[in-house]
Amino acid sequence: MSKISKEDVLRVAELAHLELSANEVETMTRQLDSILRYVDKLNELDTEGVEPMAQVAPPRAHDPGDELTAAEAKASAPGTPLREDVVVQSGVIGEVLAGAPDPAPPYFRVPRVIDK
Repeated sequence: MSKISKEDVLRVAELAHLELSANEVETMTRQLDSILRYVDKLNELDTEGVEPMAQVAPPRAHDPGDELTAAEAKASAPGTPLREDVVVQSGVIGEVLAGAPDPAPPYFRVPRVIDK
């Protein structure tokens, strides 16, 4: 039994403002059905006791009692090396605004592309 219907695909295409041919609708129906079936398989896994995570690779760890700077902790423990976050100005604002049809720093307006 299919997890998604042709009508579901057509509705999603309409919401996304996509025009699909009959062949594309068939292809999308098969592909989305395959994805949903795979998600069902994943839902069968026992994840009891597995902590949610924001990244797939664990960061370098250190003992919470250690008085280490971020750089020391990064260098002294095993795990995934992470770079230090540093704010850097990109320096391209002038170039970007120069190409805009109606710049009003720090933003600019562009022609409308979706009429619905």
